[in-house]
This record gives sequence, structure tokens and C-alpha cells, in this order.
Amino acid sequence: MTAPNEDSAPTSRGGSSLPGDSSLLDGGPFLRPANPPQAETPSRRALLVMAKQPIAGSAKTRLVPPLTSDSAASLYRCFLQDVLATVRAAADQLAFIPVIAYTPAAALDFFSQLAPDFWLIAQEGPTPVTSTPRPADAPRALPSRPQQESPAHQPERLGDRLQYVLSSALECGLHQVAAINSDSPTLPAEFLCSAFQRLEDSRVDAVFGPCADGGYYLIGVKKPPGRLVTDVQMSTPTVLRDTLAIAAEESIRIDLLPEWYDVDNADELDHLSAELAAHPERAPATSRFLTTQWT
Repeated sequence: MTAPNEDSAPTSRGGSSLPGDSSLLDGGPFLRPANPPQAETPSRRALLVMAKQPIAGSAKTRLVPPLTSDSAASLYRCFLQDVLATVRAAADQLAFIPVIAYTPAAALDFFSQLAPDFWLIAQEGPTPVTSTPRPADAPRALPSRPQQESPAHQPERLGDRLQYVLSSALECGLHQVAAINSDSPTLPAEFLCSAFQRLEDSRVDAVFGPCADGGYYLIGVKKPPGRLVTDVQMSTPTVLRDTLAIAAEESIRIDLLPEWYDVDNADELDHLSAELAAHPERAPATSRFLTTQWT
């Protein structure tokens, strides 16, 4: 995983009237959806989208040039919209709890409005409680466990943030947790379902989705990833290779999904533009942006 318009409309997931196991997230550093689905299919899986608020000058800076800072931030907002739509489509096929792991911590309101049907967790860890009243319909902050308030849970590195959010979900009683980047707007929903299906295999400890640039777009685990994320230098061409080397040292059994690509530079943006010229339905919001604002 490499370091990371119109709002998406929420959809209901699952046809069962039984209560979902999303209640397991109660008692952790998660925020409830402002607009949860009417019915949930019970699941002990969660999929976390690693997302950054699309602010000019901090979002997709490696795309400046050819884009301006404002355009790069607008493009990334489209990425988010399409990735969240893909997560919803995957959840229609295989039940899991959708979560946005967001940064910075001040982006809570932005993401609660962008995806009111997703659970939320700050990548940096729990934020201090203030006396400022929140609107009645705003997401409710859930109490944090004491061990999640230590300095070790205020990470700055991507690997540390992954360790924090994945471990936090597992500590709530979930059996399988995956995290994906938000830089692959055309990633097929089938890949997300396949990740969880492969984790069902008792011979598989973790699943990765390789990226063409040497990183990965997805990590799926059944136990906290530990060294798989904390001992790897992210945003390098050897991220996945280094991760697999650590897995071999730790006797962690890995399965790999099909390769895909993320969009961090001008060449990858060209690749994306060519794909969407032929298949705009794969990422509608991004396709509209590229058609009207960039060629």
C-alpha cells in the first residue's frame, strides 16, 4: 500500500432483518454511521478504506504537475467517491462492515457527510473529547479502550496507522479485517470479496493485493499484522517484496490477489485515463473529472 464531485449516495446492504455484528465495534474507537442501513447481514468481517481528506496542497501532490493543487484534490475526491461505491457493491455480494479510516483527525465531519453509511475511525487514534456540543444527527463517538490512548497509538507513519486501525477492529471481536487504499478507483469489487473468501482458508494467515508499482492495494488479516506493516518502509518500489520477506521470517502464510494499480504519478494517471476512456462505468466520478478537466 502506498501512502494515500458528487457525494456518494448510501445504499442498503443485505436482505436479512437480523441484527448485524457491527455492534461489535461498540466499545472501540469507532464512530457509528450517521445513516446506517435499514437491515444488515450478520458478519464478523470489516473492510477499512484508508482515506485522506482531499485538501489542495496535501492530496495527490505527486500529480502536481500535470494537475494543479486544486485539481489534484478534486480528482482525489472523485477517487474516494468511486472507491466507496465499489465497497458498497462488494458488500452487496459478501457481507462485511464498511469503515473509513480517515486522516487528519479534523476530517470527521467531511467523511461523515461523504459516506453517512460507513463506520469511521481516525487513523491517528482517538481524539480528545471536547465540551463543544455536536448536532443530534452527528455520528456518536464511542468510548475508547485505555490501551488505545497511549502515545504508541498516535502514529504518524502509514505502517503504524495500518497496525492501529486493523488491530483496533480485531480487538472488537471481528474475525477478518482488510484495509484498502483510496488511490485505485477502478479496483474491481470482486477482488474485495475474494480477499475475505481467501481468509476463510485455514491455511492462509494474510492476504495482499499487489500493486504494479511494487506496493499493495489491500491487506487482509485475521490477527494484528505487526511487523508486516510496522517494519516495512512504505511508498517504495519494494514494499510488497519486503513484506513477503518478513512473512517468511515469521512463518506467516500469505495468499496474493490479482495485481492492480494505484494512481500516484502522471504515467499512472495516463493509464487510468486510457482505461476509463474505454470503460467509464468502472469509476464514473473519476471518468467525468478526466473527461471535463484533464486530457
